[in-house]
Amino acid sequence: MDEPALIQSAQRGDLDAFNTLVLHYQDALFNTALRILDNHDLAADATQDAFLSAFKNLNFYRGGSFKAWLHRTVTNVCYDELRRQKRRPTTPLEPDTDDGDEMDSPRWLADPHLTPEGQAEADELEHAIQHCLDSLPLEFRTVVVLADLQGLDYTEVASAIRTPLGTIKSRLARARIRLRDCLQGFAELLPASYRLQEEQP
Repeated sequence: MDEPALIQSAQRGDLDAFNTLVLHYQDALFNTALRILDNHDLAADATQDAFLSAFKNLNFYRGGSFKAWLHRTVTNVCYDELRRQKRRPTTPLEPDTDDGDEMDSPRWLADPHLTPEGQAEADELEHAIQHCLDSLPLEFRTVVVLADLQGLDYTEVASAIRTPLGTIKSRLARARIRLRDCLQGFAELLPASYRLQEEQP
């Protein structure tokens, strides 16, 4: 994908070029929104809103990491949604089934190659990870999602959320410690290589 050429074409109003960029980045932006909002429908709406905003503001993109620029857009949309949630605290953040019941494990995370037992274990681990992410302050959760789950480098994360690089490194270090400590409460679900060895006396 010739990203610079596609961006230039999209800036000139070429919808096909912009749609190619959307197809390339939509999964990453959706996953970012899902991890921040912990709700499938809200994440889908946030992703759509982010791309609409990106298209409207594409001429303000002045180079640098386009991936980080898009993640800034979706992160801002998510933050706006969370602010709305605070004004409407009764709105659930958990995914629901079609019947309106809370969903134990989102269908979109299912792996068709897993056995039922393996899927159940994967569901439990996913729930544990999301639980620990949700326990983080929003600014910590965001840097973990962008750096550790989406693979942005520190500079891209700093650009995405407009925060100094040193602050990003500090937040990420503290967030990882909190996540590690939280996940030790679910140690039986973690692969052996991720479990902390018992401290020697």
